[in-house]
Amino acid sequence: MELLVMMLRPDEPEEGARLTSVLESSLRDVAHGTVTDPDQLHPAPGQRLLVAAALGKYGVNTALVRFLRCLRAHPAMLEGCTAALLMDGGGEMYTKSAAAELALALNGAGCALIGRPLVEGTGSLANFRVQAKLLGVDLDGAYRAAVRELIGRLLADEFPRRERPELLALHASSRGTSNTMQLWEQVRERLAGRCGITEIGLRNGTVSDCSGCPYTMCLHFGEKGRCFYGGLMQEEVWPAVLRSDALVLLCPNYNDALSANLTAFINRLTGLFRQTRFYDKAVFAIVVSGYSGGDIVARQLIAALNMNKSFYLPPRFALLETANDPGEALCLPGIQQRLDDFAARIAGTVQRELPGGRKA
Repeated sequence: MELLVMMLRPDEPEEGARLTSVLESSLRDVAHGTVTDPDQLHPAPGQRLLVAAALGKYGVNTALVRFLRCLRAHPAMLEGCTAALLMDGGGEMYTKSAAAELALALNGAGCALIGRPLVEGTGSLANFRVQAKLLGVDLDGAYRAAVRELIGRLLADEFPRRERPELLALHASSRGTSNTMQLWEQVRERLAGRCGITEIGLRNGTVSDCSGCPYTMCLHFGEKGRCFYGGLMQEEVWPAVLRSDALVLLCPNYNDALSANLTAFINRLTGLFRQTRFYDKAVFAIVVSGYSGGDIVARQLIAALNMNKSFYLPPRFALLETANDPGEALCLPGIQQRLDDFAARIAGTVQRELPGGRKA
């Protein structure tokens, strides 16, 4: 199946000149089709989709806004597809935030995203200084090389499945009063016997945040599978991450943000990321908000773990619920069906079928 490019043209044609040139050079030897109107996008399951948008100096592309609306209005629009993103900016901001919002909308429409699915070109291309130095090319050459590499990974990506997959659930909540934990316990029951499950709590200061060691120091310890600060992360969490086929992050919404301990986990994961990539590991989440804002936390997870740390993002990766009083989440209308569906998505992503269509 050829690559399909969803080209979101800018409001001002001159703002899209660089993106057009980059795509032309990067797709020269790649069989592909191009769509510019979301209403004409009707991909078959299994389609590989590159979404490319020129954002201009102010980070606004009305074609992108229309596409977001279309994705949210049609939650099965991209069922079974896999995507990557190319964001070209006219300034130094907005490329990553626009990409995270788009990624969540794609994901909610049934689309998976490969690990590290984003190439962003800021207005100055200063974000390619390191790559340009390593490749011995100018900034524009590094940008084009990154796009070619992204397209190659998108076309080649196949997420592995196991007969007996391992899940790692991470939380920083009180089991007795947390709606998030109560939902997870229901999901865990549904996955019993299908997956091995490890659960680690990160409460009460057990994980100190990353202190920003110099790059060479972090690399030195990371290559040995260690961190200068040691502790629970090095001794228990990192080995569990390496053994796992998927992470399940249990995320109550704290002030429209991840909890401090889960944020510290992500930051400290950088040391392990120095020596390995996580393309073959999926990330899921349960996010419970007291009032609203679950989508904000979901976008944080996408930006940190999928776009930055290279975890595979399965379709509809997050269960997003709103509940305040203890026990309220389990009384939400339709929650049992949503829990069934979420557990089935986890198992369907990581578990390989045996001959005859039986699950391991």
